[in-house]
Amino acid sequence: MSAFLGTLGGKLAERWSALLVLPGLLYLAVLAGAIVLGRERWHDVDRLRDVLDELAAAPAGDSPGVIVLTAAAVLAGAFGVDQAARALGAGLEALWLTEGRWPPARHLTARRLRRWRAADDAFREALVAAGRARLTGDAEATALSERAALLNDARNRIALAAPTRPFRAGNRLAAVEQRVWEQYRLDLASAWPRLWLLVEDGARLELHTARQTLAAAHRLQAWGVLYGVLTVIWWPAAVLGAAAVAVGMRRARVATDVLAELVESAVDLRVRTLAADLGLDCTGPADHATGEALTRAMRKGT
Repeated sequence: MSAFLGTLGGKLAERWSALLVLPGLLYLAVLAGAIVLGRERWHDVDRLRDVLDELAAAPAGDSPGVIVLTAAAVLAGAFGVDQAARALGAGLEALWLTEGRWPPARHLTARRLRRWRAADDAFREALVAAGRARLTGDAEATALSERAALLNDARNRIALAAPTRPFRAGNRLAAVEQRVWEQYRLDLASAWPRLWLLVEDGARLELHTARQTLAAAHRLQAWGVLYGVLTVIWWPAAVLGAAAVAVGMRRARVATDVLAELVESAVDLRVRTLAADLGLDCTGPADHATGEALTRAMRKGT
């Protein structure tokens, strides 16, 4: 038991230092360097080295008590900065996934919806033209079909379903609920807790990993914002902040797509199992009747 607890404690300490302390320590190091160099002498590496030498030669540097207190303060500061980044990351996630009920968000949602409808109309017109060309044997049928496919891709880049939220991430996840409703007439909000109990451990792990990856991407954006704050005293911090935000947004985009695909796949693979477990007849592929019966059963009259 002692060996087990020792191993567990070592792993927890290693994980704590990797996830919490190291990013905060790096930020504190950049903050200290920014304070020393300032805006005018932002590239003066010699000044930074001289300050470090002075700190190392100070009499307090030989005091174990001072060293311990300094290390504790630095670790506490690193932990505090990391918690601030996590809170800011959660705020950014809420922003990107917002439903858009406040006026600026409503305007962005309406604008995205107009773009999507224009792209959808163009796609449908091209699809009808391609169908007519095939029926009449027109030589342009293949070219018209290719154009319709390109217009379909352009519409899907805006959103996979009619946008209801101001930003892409929110629409990508909201599209899962809309697509499930259109395909099965299934209320995903009611069905998901039951479906979660039916998926295998491997699928749960994949969903959990995708969710954590999305949260980590938003935390990286938050770190970029925090580095950007240092621009007021050291302008090169803007480069670090911009790079972190750009990478975080790219990772968030990929993680959002992966999470949405996994959730929709779990519904496609387990909707018949859910129907069977609830005692509903579903001998063939799931259809609107199956989804409507499941929705009535799960909503319980509400």
